[in-house]
Amino acid sequence: MTGVTGRLGGRVARRLAGVGVELRLVVRDPGRVAGVVGAGVVEAEYGDGERARVALSGVETLCMVSASETPDRVGRHRTFVDAAAAAGVRHVVYTSFYGAGADATFTLARDHWATEEYIRASGLRYTFLRDNLYADFLSSMVGQDGVLRGPAGDGAVSVVALDDIADVCAAVLRSPGEHAGATYDLTGPRSLTLTEIADTLGEVTGRHVRYHPETVAEAYESRAGYGAPRWQVDAWVSTYTAIAAGELAGVSTAVHDLTGHPPTSLAELLRG
Repeated sequence: MTGVTGRLGGRVARRLAGVGVELRLVVRDPGRVAGVVGAGVVEAEYGDGERARVALSGVETLCMVSASETPDRVGRHRTFVDAAAAAGVRHVVYTSFYGAGADATFTLARDHWATEEYIRASGLRYTFLRDNLYADFLSSMVGQDGVLRGPAGDGAVSVVALDDIADVCAAVLRSPGEHAGATYDLTGPRSLTLTEIADTLGEVTGRHVRYHPETVAEAYESRAGYGAPRWQVDAWVSTYTAIAAGELAGVSTAVHDLTGHPPTSLAELLRG
């Protein structure tokens, strides 16, 4: 497994360790690994092919949580996939993104598509988990003034809880052969407009939250003060324009089908 020091990978690792699955955790900083009993830990990173090959030697199934967002992410992914193939890995379970495609509006969904295509071409067996936007992060998208702002228009998004994604990933990894060649769209129980999301955030937290539909130009202007590089601002803004385009609105039954429990609604998640 990779990504175990993050919010998704750590959840998956703890679920698997809890039922006795033998794990090897591939991390950049072994000192950050905690709470995964009985797992082996090796140091490697996506962009270091030789070290990754050694770290993955003897591994049959790889859970590849997508790397952190950087301009060279696709290149690092490709290096890691090459290392996996050279090490003898047979099956890659990759955490992708809903609507991944070469011409996706959300710029980072194009990275995921490029990675999927590279894994397909590698000859490795694969399973792709295309999760929608994380419902857990919605509160952090609200400004200090209580405004959720972005150029999403009246579009909707089927946000999904991190715990639901982790449950699906753990289920797939316990019997990967049953899911070879599959691509699963992971969503919440229904799609929500940003107005509905703002209303739900307000109702559950008691905070006054409202949605302000920006224009694209306003979105770039309102984010200019963060000092982020252009590629990152493009990613932020295109999250909303993808919603406006209807590309994140679909609802899937995959969470229920693969875990046996219904997906968590936003209100349920917020109430804890």
